[in-house]
Amino acid sequence: MSLVSPTAAIAWRRALEAWAIPETILEKAPESPWGFPVELFARRAEHAATRSTPSNARALEALPVSGSVLDVGCGAGAASMPLTVRAKALVGVDPSPAMLEAFLSQAGAAGVDVEVVEGTWPDASARTPSADVVVCHHVLYNVAPLPAFVRALTEHGRRRVILELTAEHPLSVDNDLWLRFHGLRRPTGPTADDVVAVLREAGVQPEREAWVSESVAGFSRREDLVAWIRRRLCLPPERDPEVDEALSGRIVEREGGFGFPPRDVVTLWWDRSKTEGTVPYAAHDR
Repeated sequence: MSLVSPTAAIAWRRALEAWAIPETILEKAPESPWGFPVELFARRAEHAATRSTPSNARALEALPVSGSVLDVGCGAGAASMPLTVRAKALVGVDPSPAMLEAFLSQAGAAGVDVEVVEGTWPDASARTPSADVVVCHHVLYNVAPLPAFVRALTEHGRRRVILELTAEHPLSVDNDLWLRFHGLRRPTGPTADDVVAVLREAGVQPEREAWVSESVAGFSRREDLVAWIRRRLCLPPERDPEVDEALSGRIVEREGGFGFPPRDVVTLWWDRSKTEGTVPYAAHDR
């Protein structure tokens, strides 16, 4: 088997590298700008369990009764908990122990068999069992070695792989804030179109559906949402009032919580039986 052309994969990696925060800003940050609050992911999982989306529909149509689901980058389980209406077993993979605890709690409440694997994909793939369906939601924009990542997903899905991601880079909504507080112009790419290009380059021809997500009230308190964005901007706590003012036109209050407006989302999926080939590991994967 010949190696795939690295053109789309290298372009993807370079586009992600352009998002690096300048060291001059990082050095002054009082707290790490990385990571996500567990509360946000837990509320998303609870919200997702009561909603139907194109991603859920594509997973359910391939999932046999009492089947199994592998959720890569599972967080608290927003991608897989809606599938417990048919699935008997869930496997969650995530690098965060706190997120895995939340995943276990959600799965326990759903009454399904559950297993968790702590680690980053695809490094954790060797320790992870296969499943009928693999789901991976809102993870790809954190993945530089995308061909290797996709290969491991495909190898672990006996029937279907389903990806969900925002149409545009999720951090691009903060670009005006970086300009306002740091005078820094941020990138806009890569996009879901670039993911499709990498997949096709790797021999995977995905189906695609575009839709608009609902607003999720991920924080019970407005000040917690503001503080999270402020940390992401590498600013100190005393700047919270300024950040709150900057966010005033985009914070949505609903269902007793606070979040952001709906976003354009893309669902990509492919069946294992129709995959043209797997992606060989190469220099551009690492």
